[in-house]
Amino acid sequence: MAVLPILITGDPVLHSPARPVTDFGADLHRLVSDMFETMEAAPGVGLAAPQVGIPLRAFVYDWLDDDGVRWRGVAINPELWLSPPTIGEADEEEESEGCLSVPGERFPLRRSELAILSGVDLDEAPFEIRAHGWLARIFQHEYDHLDGVLYVDRLEPVWAKPVAKAIRRAGWGVPGESWMPGRDDLDA
Repeated sequence: MAVLPILITGDPVLHSPARPVTDFGADLHRLVSDMFETMEAAPGVGLAAPQVGIPLRAFVYDWLDDDGVRWRGVAINPELWLSPPTIGEADEEEESEGCLSVPGERFPLRRSELAILSGVDLDEAPFEIRAHGWLARIFQHEYDHLDGVLYVDRLEPVWAKPVAKAIRRAGWGVPGESWMPGRDDLDA
């Protein structure tokens, strides 16, 4: 296993739809292991293959909920069904999100409260998870990466200027920028 560099906003692979996984061999198993190690080193609660430069429809997640239940797994070629989000502005305290590809920044984003994630695991076994709250948010965030969408692309217009300013100030928004978890301290 290895910790992989995480791409920063501006790299084309982060802004393009990923392609379906067709080969479930050793390379995919190694990639998923490396993604778990990278996510843990970052630290994060989710990581999509495009974030480490691999344009495949796969993501990993690892989150401990308020009841002490650990949600850890891999979603390959997932589909996601969502309840309609509630209407109104996102709460800056309760609904702020961050992203390992926009490290150190957090902005409020309204998401759906309920998500149903289906896909297959590394053994091609199908699964379905009905998620509420933060787990639903994690699934929506990671699924967006597979479609070439970053959470900052979904923010309300009031946040567009602060996001653009933060990206410009950091020198991001161009191809080839990345950071290495465990080595670079970017307040991810």
